[in-house]
Amino acid sequence: MAPALPEASGTFGDKPALSFPEGGAPEGLHVQVLEQGDGRVVAKGDTIVVHYYGQVWDGGMFDNSYDRGATIDFPIGVGAVIGGWDQGLVGQSTGSRVLLSIPPEHGYGTRGVPQAGIGGGDTLVFVIDLVDVK
Repeated sequence: MAPALPEASGTFGDKPALSFPEGGAPEGLHVQVLEQGDGRVVAKGDTIVVHYYGQVWDGGMFDNSYDRGATIDFPIGVGAVIGGWDQGLVGQSTGSRVLLSIPPEHGYGTRGVPQAGIGGGDTLVFVIDLVDVK
């Protein structure tokens, strides 16, 4: 049985809001395609362009690109970002909206990022719109 994952409001390009299921975060990395795009498939080493929304499981939003009105871009699959992004986004198609539930071992581990409100051991949830591949 698939674990209960948060639900995201909105569609591709909209700033989402997350609602969390009962029972706490599941173990392991979980990738759920909320909207399937039909663009180029992301390969390891590609530089991808995304909008993203990040929230601690059952906690607060810690960062998002929608409020800034600008996408970000970075190489994927090569250790430039947290492991959950590297593992969860390679193989996805541009134009997709993807939800990632990222356990601490694929996120910020036991140290967290206290200045961002991410505690050690926190599970992170991201909604990512894959805008383009450079």
